[in-house]
Amino acid sequence: MVKVFIGVIVVAFIVIVSFMIIDPAIQNDTGSQITEVVSSDFLKFSIEGEVYKAGTYTLADNATMKDLIDAAGGLTAVADERCYFDTASLKKGMTYYIGSLYDANDICNNKEISKVNINNDDVTTLTGVNGITTAIANSIISWRNENGTFQTIEDLLQVYGIGTATYRKIRNSVILHE
Repeated sequence: MVKVFIGVIVVAFIVIVSFMIIDPAIQNDTGSQITEVVSSDFLKFSIEGEVYKAGTYTLADNATMKDLIDAAGGLTAVADERCYFDTASLKKGMTYYIGSLYDANDICNNKEISKVNINNDDVTTLTGVNGITTAIANSIISWRNENGTFQTIEDLLQVYGIGTATYRKIRNSVILHE
């Protein structure tokens, strides 16, 4: 039994030494720590939806939507380019969404989604979207009149009556420009 135990220890030692020779990146920890230093001129922004690499990216403080889309590998073939402005400034910690042209629930994925323009459409048109009530449509128009055009879909979160659940429900049914 002792011989088997010694044999296992010798084989384990040989395997560890082999791996260290094969991959010199494997080294004993000398107590060093890796520290990520990010300048205060850089912030983290997230993107999801119709981009190739959805995720969180560190970009310059003055980054635009185009910068974030480029960092995410660009748009997919089904991305709706009416859902964003290239020049829109990004806000710290925000997750941005790029909508699809087509209904994901459609098996063939070729049924275009009917969308409303939150920067131009009236109350009646806005209420055509499931999740936008007359009160929310009026709040959208009031916000637009007080603050100017919506620069990102995420600006809807600043509208009275729209919380995260409503935003997620309607975000693929709205556009910013034609």
